[in-house]
Amino acid sequence: MGRGASIMPQPQLMQQQPDLYAYEQHQDIAGIVTLQLAPGKTMEHLGIKIQFIGRIDRSMGSIQEGGGKAHHDFISLSKDLAPPGTLYQSVQIPFDFRHMDKEFESYAGRNICLRYFVKVVVERKFFPPLVKEHDIWIRKLGQPPTQNDAIKMEVGIEDCLHIEFEYERKVYHLHDIILGKIHFLLVRIKIKHMELAVIRRETSGGSSGGGNNNNNNNTNANANVLTETQTLVKYEIMDGAPVKGEVIPVKLSLKGIPADLTPTYNGVCNLFSVRYFLNLVLVDEEDRRYFKQQEIILWRKELG
Repeated sequence: MGRGASIMPQPQLMQQQPDLYAYEQHQDIAGIVTLQLAPGKTMEHLGIKIQFIGRIDRSMGSIQEGGGKAHHDFISLSKDLAPPGTLYQSVQIPFDFRHMDKEFESYAGRNICLRYFVKVVVERKFFPPLVKEHDIWIRKLGQPPTQNDAIKMEVGIEDCLHIEFEYERKVYHLHDIILGKIHFLLVRIKIKHMELAVIRRETSGGSSGGGNNNNNNNTNANANVLTETQTLVKYEIMDGAPVKGEVIPVKLSLKGIPADLTPTYNGVCNLFSVRYFLNLVLVDEEDRRYFKQQEIILWRKELG
């Protein structure tokens, strides 16, 4: 922790990286603070404290477009580890933060980072405090929805194309399989192929309450919302021209997506949202593209 001191949290759940530990939402946070002194050295201090902080960090782009501060702390707890005194040797001090409901899952996005960390502060007379932070990763288990209706909708171009989308459900866990069908009711244009993509849309700044925003990597000046859209995966699900009455099956495994899927975040602290969409694209022989997006809701069923 600066000048020879370190903090070493003890893992409670699983190790993500050599220095990053993951906890389930309701687990207690516990560990050991190690203050290391060189042999024969002493250090006077004005007290040692530890903090547990939940913070939303915003990138400069999000700040400039959406206004506000660089970060927002939604959790801030502090405990004293030692009163003012003098350290004559290296010491280890246990700590814990118990019975805390960590409301949100950790998230690292393009313009937003929702992070949890412990912070040790050693106050010193005449000198700046010694500070050490250590991030942890929180994962939140969700609950299956009480109602999960199928998605059905008809779209098309008058007298040219009429199709019906059908997906079995709207809400999926992160390892789920999306099943559906696409019915061609009218086909009077020459379709070359059809693609299905999973899109992540992150909105930040202003009041990101989860409303529809179909802009791609741009700013909605009226709402002061910065939007970043990522195509996580894209598959070709049909090759060749369909005919009237044809039905194309859809099967997509969310577990097989190489990108890191997260649960849906909706208006977190009125600062950001993360939403997922299925994007169906039809391409005709003149490379014109016809597309329709449908939002899906994601939740975490299991850790890992």
